[in-house]
Amino acid sequence: MIEAIRQRARELGFEVCRVTTAAPPASAPHFQNWLAQGRHGEMAWLERNAARRTDPQRVLPGARSILCLAASYGEALPPDTPAGGHGVIARYARHRDYHEVLAGLLAELAGFLDELGGAGARSLWYTDTGPVLERDLAERAGIGFIGKHTNLVSRQFGNWILLAEIITTLELPPDPPEPNRCGTCMRCLKACPTQAITAPFQLDARRCISYLTIELKGPIPLELRPAIGRRIFGCDDCLAACPWNRFAAAGNLMQLHARPDLTGPDLVELLALDDAGFKRRFAGTPLLRCKRRGLLRNVCVALGNVGDPAALAALERAARDPEPLISEHARWAIGQILERGRQP
Repeated sequence: MIEAIRQRARELGFEVCRVTTAAPPASAPHFQNWLAQGRHGEMAWLERNAARRTDPQRVLPGARSILCLAASYGEALPPDTPAGGHGVIARYARHRDYHEVLAGLLAELAGFLDELGGAGARSLWYTDTGPVLERDLAERAGIGFIGKHTNLVSRQFGNWILLAEIITTLELPPDPPEPNRCGTCMRCLKACPTQAITAPFQLDARRCISYLTIELKGPIPLELRPAIGRRIFGCDDCLAACPWNRFAAAGNLMQLHARPDLTGPDLVELLALDDAGFKRRFAGTPLLRCKRRGLLRNVCVALGNVGDPAALAALERAARDPEPLISEHARWAIGQILERGRQP
């Protein structure tokens, strides 16, 4: 049965398909402690569903196995982001929204499992949206190991993988876990621009640029704005620093949904987007998640860090935007550019 499942997963486009049990992850106490320390910031849903997230039986009573899947978004030769006044978007977001890409495939695979199981079989699927500790489960299934940056690392696909799970009442033979292979390497900690990785395997999301540019809904803390540089949606620095990327094979599935226009968009052009223009430009991509107010906030910060006097007119218009979040960050950016102009 398991080989038929793996074959179907490959046919659907998943690069990896492995199995673990439906037992709670051994890391559950560490997750609870991380929440207790408030390191999840404003991501309140993590706390609301913590009990379910740490016990798959609370998600699907009677669950026996969890199918863990991975789709790579790695590229053989990833394009360089243009310098100067161009924004940087995390690699995973330079594609159609992976939730949309994977949803139909997961539903089809879950249906396949239920057919194999016969009457009474039931499966639930998730990709980054369900109450499961997906990295911990993927490590236990042997897809990869959780690195010191707290992300999953695959020996086959490096750091460039999207995860998904199918919790099922079928009993499938579990695969062996992947041991940690970080060794003494500390490159990811050194690469983080905001020191969000406070120690090996410990992340303070409140300092992470991915959190600041996507999850945070209010103003970006003043002291962290300079470290954001040109990043306007997410950050890849700790992932890109990992030496396991040297062995990473390129993925296939997500390359079919690549959005080349999201490699280095012009910051001043983005600042001119109204709400309708924002929705048209980023329809079907992960960038819709932070809405116009969030993205233009990030664009203002990026221009404050790398912009020159040519960006001032656009920023002055943004400073009059009726959205306070945009106008405040635009005023900050103007101040940064003017200050640089006064420096000898």
